[in-house]
Amino acid sequence: MFKKILIANRGEIALRVICACKELGIRTVAVYSEADRNSLHVRFADEAICIGPPRSTDSYLNIPHVISAAEITNVDAIHPGYGFLSENANFAEVCEASHITFIGPSAEVIRMMGEKDRARREVAAAGIPIIPGSAGVVEDEAAAEKAAAEIGFPLIVKASAGGGGRGMRIVRSTGELLPLFRTARNEAQQAFGTPDVYMERFVERPRHIEFQVLGDRYGRVVHLGERECSIQRRHQKLVEEARSVALTEEQREQTGRTVTEALERIGYTNAGTVEFLMDEDGKLYFIEMNTRIQVEHPVTERVTGIDLVKAQIRIAAGEKIEEILRGEKVSFFGHSIECRINAEDPDTFAPSAGRITTFHVPSGTGVRVDTAVYADAVVSPYYDSLIAKLVTHGRDRDEAIARMQRALEMFIIEGIKTSIPLHRKILAHPDFKAGKLDTKFLERTGLVPAK
Repeated sequence: MFKKILIANRGEIALRVICACKELGIRTVAVYSEADRNSLHVRFADEAICIGPPRSTDSYLNIPHVISAAEITNVDAIHPGYGFLSENANFAEVCEASHITFIGPSAEVIRMMGEKDRARREVAAAGIPIIPGSAGVVEDEAAAEKAAAEIGFPLIVKASAGGGGRGMRIVRSTGELLPLFRTARNEAQQAFGTPDVYMERFVERPRHIEFQVLGDRYGRVVHLGERECSIQRRHQKLVEEARSVALTEEQREQTGRTVTEALERIGYTNAGTVEFLMDEDGKLYFIEMNTRIQVEHPVTERVTGIDLVKAQIRIAAGEKIEEILRGEKVSFFGHSIECRINAEDPDTFAPSAGRITTFHVPSGTGVRVDTAVYADAVVSPYYDSLIAKLVTHGRDRDEAIARMQRALEMFIIEGIKTSIPLHRKILAHPDFKAGKLDTKFLERTGLVPAK
């Protein structure tokens, strides 16, 4: 087992990794920007090193600074969390060259799954259904017109290296194609350093369903069930739950088997998530894979009893899946829901930075709060707006919903605006309670204005 791990991240995920390391008896090193000097992950780590100014590009995304901190503190491994460098294949390669274990998949697999057109080809070859689309990167406007004629409208243009809705445009007619194609390419270039895009059929009102996987270094991959992540705004998830009410047991078994066989075929290791869209006929189509721990991993932990962050560390240290699971089979119990509590105006979604004057977290049976903020903490404008993850678990979905509604009422954050009022409206809506979900839920129900 590792003796010391550096956490190349900040906020609640950095604190989450520190907690896992403490339980495993591993010392930790926090890195932080000047804006995060008073953060809890700095306070609770065994060591802490400042790696730069507030801007991410000067600190958390600065590979030389992160590696220098790792070498100075003589760590065995680096946990990247999510975001920042977590899906950066170059960073994984630099870790390897520096004789530091990267807690995640190999650089080759990260690169393969990060190039979304290539990922589509790989999983299709392994038998996972994909949405009809271009054979690869659409190089120019002539190729875009040809692909559109084959795919039909509506279609979506996506950045090949993209994520989070950037470099993505929905095209509904021939007249919109070339202007939106150019816009997507320009945005992809600015956001990801490459203009490469691909195209696929656009599913109007899909559900977003993802399968959590773990793979060890000995060729074994298992899935830990699925999560429903359909409630989103601008492709950013707001509410997640495990498991989905939309899947039949036959779909769960078949999709889970296909996913694990495909990932064993490509040699996948550590934690990852295979994401699907479900159309209105109930068919699942692969859209992408995230080669890291997910923000919403706690709901899977609650229904399986498996600590995914500790599993990541143990796999990276060379343990087998059977040792981590304490057997061959993953068991599921109850239902879990997560609400992402963001520092933003619930009506306009404008970021709300500032000092927190009051911070009271809910408690009681079946309630978990993952956060790194506290009363008198300052929410910085430099980073993602996520400040807490509120998670509930119940014997069934109704109990998990009831506990979430109670917990949202008892969650008090003052000094800044948060998304809690919007979450309360979502949980109270009859369509949510009935499980009638899709990625346009907020617009369809009138909880946010339609675009």
